[in-house]
Amino acid sequence: MKTMIPLFAFILMPILFFAQELTGLDEIAPFSEGLASVRKGNEWGFINKEGQLVIDFRDDLVWNNTINTSVNDVSSIRYPQFKDGRCMIKKILEEEEIPTYGFIDAEGKVIIEPEYLNLTEFNEGYAVGILVTKSFRGKNNFQLNIYDYKFSEVLLDTAGDIMLLINNRDGISMSKRRYELPQLRAKFLSVNTLAVKSPANKWEIRKLEL
Repeated sequence: MKTMIPLFAFILMPILFFAQELTGLDEIAPFSEGLASVRKGNEWGFINKEGQLVIDFRDDLVWNNTINTSVNDVSSIRYPQFKDGRCMIKKILEEEEIPTYGFIDAEGKVIIEPEYLNLTEFNEGYAVGILVTKSFRGKNNFQLNIYDYKFSEVLLDTAGDIMLLINNRDGISMSKRRYELPQLRAKFLSVNTLAVKSPANKWEIRKLEL
């Protein structure tokens, strides 16, 4: 006796199979921590290992067409990825028109506000960044807002808590015409050690007690 398969099974199977299909992707990055970033144009989203889009496409994830392999900072990130449960995002300051950086979690929620001019990705739960804080001073003769800026190179954890003030930074212009990405002068090596560049432009190793 021949086995009869209901006709509706053949109708439903292709519908179920193609329900989660993603098409028109320009780039697919490798998996990291169970998620892979996928690009459409200038927007990236994240899929899980079942191919489901778990973080929708957005335009604030950090990536570069070409990277600077000699450094570990925002310019060395080829594509968005999660490290220690955090992925870097970018926001343009409205008045200064300068990019600042922070992090989202694996649900796409902003965990660390974009308040850093430069950052590393997380490593063993820590990252190095240059925090910018600004305070309103007043208005000039043209009624434009004037701010005072303070820059600090810090070690932060995945919650965004600053664990260590590495050094204060100066010489950073917040004018769009003169702005250059400030280089990080510290490298997190392990939970026990930090490398810091001295004023003589030489590296020194410091012991950490975290």
